[in-house]
Amino acid sequence: MKKHIPNTLTLGNLFCGTLATVFAIKGDFYATAVLVILGIGFDFLDGFAARLLKVQGELGKQLDSLADMVTSGVVPGLVMMQLLVNAIDIDAVGYFGVDAYGKTGSNLPYIGLLLTLFACYRLAKFNIDERQSDSFIGVPTPAMSLFVISLPLILEYSSFNFFIELIQNKYFLLAITFLFSYLMNAELPLFSLKFKSFGFKGNEIKYLFLLLSIVLLIVLKIVAIPIIILLYIILSLINNLVRK
Repeated sequence: MKKHIPNTLTLGNLFCGTLATVFAIKGDFYATAVLVILGIGFDFLDGFAARLLKVQGELGKQLDSLADMVTSGVVPGLVMMQLLVNAIDIDAVGYFGVDAYGKTGSNLPYIGLLLTLFACYRLAKFNIDERQSDSFIGVPTPAMSLFVISLPLILEYSSFNFFIELIQNKYFLLAITFLFSYLMNAELPLFSLKFKSFGFKGNEIKYLFLLLSIVLLIVLKIVAIPIIILLYIILSLINNLVRK
């Protein structure tokens, strides 16, 4: 029976992602964010459980990517579409949802779905790339998803006008869409938060990242989430240079 425990956790990820899709379409971004974070939590736990129980297999690997495709592929694409609606037609603020697309008179919001397409491409590559067992090549889809789902929450709950104005700028949103579509599939080595041991030696970059992330969350709250994702990429680049 123990071999089914990781797969059950993976299905929990898929369930959260499916519900998050519904709330993203409705424009309830708080519920969307909570469900995506829960889904990513299940995504972390299924791999941990598989390694702990020594039941890693091909089925779990494929199932994991299929679940990630919804939680960290479909959902961020839909959220970016909604953000672009808001950026194109400022009168659509607070009027998210499927009907809002008719208000803009523009097809530009559909560019947000590039995140979904390139997330799918990345996950397919990940499944056949044997180099990514202990680290990542390209930005993981959960990191991209966390970045995107945090943006509407900053609009609603943050008092930082600079970030609010930035997220309401369609050119910024398009730049984010193109940037992460590229970074997910770039030949860019990034460290993983998987711990083979909990000693400091060999895990310095991971502990530094976790410490800085906690500080940023305390100081900046919701605004810290996209900054933490950028910090992850920057620290990975520094780590690559140090190792070379």
